[in-house]
Amino acid sequence: MSKLKIITDGIIRNNPVFALLLGMCPTLGTTTSAINGMGMGLATLFVLICSNTAISLLKNVIPGKVRIPAFIVVIASFVTILQLLMEAHLPDLYATLGLFIPLIVVNCIILGRAEAFASKRNVLAALLDGVGTGLGFTLALTLLGAVRELLGTGSLFGYKFIAGDGMLIFVLAPGAFIALGYLIVLFNQATAKLKA
Repeated sequence: MSKLKIITDGIIRNNPVFALLLGMCPTLGTTTSAINGMGMGLATLFVLICSNTAISLLKNVIPGKVRIPAFIVVIASFVTILQLLMEAHLPDLYATLGLFIPLIVVNCIILGRAEAFASKRNVLAALLDGVGTGLGFTLALTLLGAVRELLGTGSLFGYKFIAGDGMLIFVLAPGAFIALGYLIVLFNQATAKLKA
């Protein structure tokens, strides 16, 4: 598998949100705005890259019987580092994302990539898989957040440019499901030829 194919696979063919429907809790819970979606996506990207790389380096040291608990410890270590860095340098975003940051530890995308890919491949391939999957997740969350923010408040990345209040439903939980459903349809139509 080529380096470019590893990266693009996580963005298009196996996009965690639009193709695999993984990580729905942070997807629906944090995307009330584009900046929140991007922040959550970038946080997950950081943990994916670091944990995939570390697990690939440690794959021959970790006994098979305890591989899942060991993966969780590795992931939790990077989430703790991320949490401390965000709290120190991005306190507003950290306060907004709240509980969703520690929940990255049990995000099925990260543990799934650790088990299915990083523990079976070399370090470079694992790192590139983390980049591709993380970028796919970040792009999906940012796009969903942008649609919800635009329709819900008439603004984008906090800049208001449509007069009025917007449609409140898109700021609330039902709006997340509606917007995600339409984006999945559009994504599947746009990528149908690429997946063939």
